[in-house]
Amino acid sequence: MNSGGAMTGQAGKAPLDDVMLAMDVVDTLRHEDTLIAREIGASAREAELIARLRKIYRDQGIEVPDHILKEGVEALAESRFTYVAPADSFQLRLARLYVSRTRWGRPVLIVLALLALVLGGYFLAYRPYQAGVTEAARIELAETLPARMDALYQNIFNETKVQSALEIAEPWVERGKAAAARGDRAGAQRSIDELEQIHATLLAEYSIRIVNRPGESTGIWRFPEANTDATNYYLVVEAIGPDGDLVSIPVENEETGQTETVRTWAIRVPEVTYESVRLDRQDDGIIQRNILGIKQYGFLDTDYAMPVLDGAITQW
Repeated sequence: MNSGGAMTGQAGKAPLDDVMLAMDVVDTLRHEDTLIAREIGASAREAELIARLRKIYRDQGIEVPDHILKEGVEALAESRFTYVAPADSFQLRLARLYVSRTRWGRPVLIVLALLALVLGGYFLAYRPYQAGVTEAARIELAETLPARMDALYQNIFNETKVQSALEIAEPWVERGKAAAARGDRAGAQRSIDELEQIHATLLAEYSIRIVNRPGESTGIWRFPEANTDATNYYLVVEAIGPDGDLVSIPVENEETGQTETVRTWAIRVPEVTYESVRLDRQDDGIIQRNILGIKQYGFLDTDYAMPVLDGAITQW
């Protein structure tokens, strides 16, 4: 028997089921390409085709009834036992996708797991964190910074001995709160920095002493870049606290515009003051009037014992 047939029995055995025989006949016809091309292509009579089929089976030792052979020929003509691929459709594609799941299932599961991890991190961690940062910034601008401004103003009010300190502090409180209201954190922080500086100045207490040590300058002079015909005179000074220790204070350098915290700096003075101190030191090497000014607790300004001018330098 041919390789595609369903019959393997020998003559003398019980006959096979008629349907199975008909299927075997169709299968035989399909495998006998030459026979089909010759007989069907030449429009041969059905009887002749059946006769040839009968001979094929007899050569294999199989007796097939004529009605089975006829049914097989008719079945081939009608494609009754021929597999016809279903038409392409969405359902068919889903079925094929399901059948091939062992090939694509693992990579897809890995991708889905990574996607779930990313989305979970975004919604469960990043979004709550961002919401927390935003809420903290809102609370800082709406509550924390304004409260800090009020507290500093109250401290200034309690410590000051002059009305001018409050007159300077009030506008900074107003500007700072306005900046906080419009979301300008830098503007609000600047107001706080200014208020803190006012408060620190009120608390400061020191004497400004003219430096009078061997090897160190007591006074210096410079030609300003804006007017080389003029001369600026400076006395080198230091701040001494009530306990006798040096005190660091913020000083704006008029040549650079930068504020530096220093212990020693030079205050610009009139030429007459400069000459007075120079002569005092030249007399016996000691400056008798070495206190240039006194900064008292609760005050913003320094009381100077000698005439001074606005301006100072921190480097020379």
